[in-house]
Amino acid sequence: MGLLDEVGKIAGAVAAVEAAEKVDPEAGLLTKGIAAIAGFEGAGKLELLLEKKEEDAQDADSAQASDDTSAQT
Repeated sequence: MGLLDEVGKIAGAVAAVEAAEKVDPEAGLLTKGIAAIAGFEGAGKLELLLEKKEEDAQDADSAQASDDTSAQT
């Protein structure tokens, strides 16, 4: 999953640079660089958040399943 994680972060960086260029067509290299770093880091944080939510949902499903089986006995 490491390679896919990095691809997601790179896509976030590219999207952030594109957004910066849309907002300011004459954006300088520094602005584009900051946007790329923010997009890269933001995509990584978003990915971690989504993974955590998926794990929490799986844990809740497991807990619900164990509650259902214990209530039936």
